Parts: sequence; structure tokens; C-alpha cells
Amino acid sequence: MEDELLIDQSVYLESGIHIATKTKTPGMKKFIYKVREDGLYLLDLTTIDKRIRVAAKMLAQFDEKDIVVTASRIYAIAAASKFAEVTKTRFIKGRVVPGVFTNPHREDFSEPSVLLISDTRNERQAIREASKTNIPVVALCDTDNWIKYVDVIIPCNNKGRRSLALIYYLLAREFLKEKGAIKSNDEFKYDVSDFEAKTESRMA
Repeated sequence: MEDELLIDQSVYLESGIHIATKTKTPGMKKFIYKVREDGLYLLDLTTIDKRIRVAAKMLAQFDEKDIVVTASRIYAIAAASKFAEVTKTRFIKGRVVPGVFTNPHREDFSEPSVLLISDTRNERQAIREASKTNIPVVALCDTDNWIKYVDVIIPCNNKGRRSLALIYYLLAREFLKEKGAIKSNDEFKYDVSDFEAKTESRMA
């Protein structure tokens, strides 16, 4: 199965993409593989891999300029903004202001066709806006995230620096392949480290 994954299993494991929290919401229960001795939930790697593929395929159905990516935590901001740069999609940093997708009289009003959310808790206003206008939502969800109004869930550790970098790296690569901008992984000119927050903290 390892050779069928988007990237070597060892890279997934080293990034901590599967290491979740000690809390689980009803909607995220089905993605849990097992519980560690210290109480942390572990997510299923194969499912994570499949969901990244599904999300990339769905996003690629839309025009780049109609895709909005949101992030509010420092590690997510670095990874999501790099994704937006690589894929030529739109990036909103921090909190989405009420009315930005629903009030045509706002100067910053826009009508995206789809949203890519880094954390449903921190970007809940963006999801509220999307739910009012039937904008589909793709979201990175940890075990403690609520999934109401989310159309495509990518179960993952959405708090860790290395985990977020790897998720957005793979999403960008698969998105460009789906778009036909590149034909193979070898043509993707970026490294996972390009999506990583450059901070003094080395915590993953």
C-alpha cells in the first residue's frame, strides 16, 4: 500500500500528520484509527491520503481566481499562503470579516465558488458566511473540530508546523496535476520546507 500513497509513509509519519488531539467530536470519530497510551487519538493515514486526493480533484474543478483559502494560525498561514501563491488562488489571512461573502455593498465583497479552510474553529466566521450563500467548503479537520457545513473533510493534524506544510504541499502538487499544469511529481518545483513556517520555534 505504501507505494500507492501520495508520498512515502515514513514522510507522513515524521510530519505527525496523523497525530490528533485528546478530544473527539461526533463527526470526526470515524476517522480515528486508534488511541495512544497518552490519550492522543491517531488518524488513519490511508484515509488522510485519499481525502487529500479527493480535495485536490474537487478544487481543481473551479477556476483558480474563484477559490479562497483561509488561515489564522501562524503555521497554517505560512502553509496556506504558499499554497495560494503556487496555485494562483486567493488567500485570506486571519479572521474573515462578517459580510465579506454576503454583503455586496462592502468594498471587499467577493463571491468565491469554493472555500479551503485550515481550521473550522478558528475560521468559523468564514464557514458561517459560506453556509449563508451555499459556497462549498473543504476543510482540514482535527479530531476536536466540528464539521457542520463542511462538504469535504481532510482529517489531519491541522495545528502542527510540519503537518500543515506537508498537507498544503501535497494539495498544491495534486491540484496542479489535476489542472494539467504539471504532468508528474518531478515537475513540481517546490519542497515541503517551502510551505513551512519559518519561526524560531522548532516544535512540530
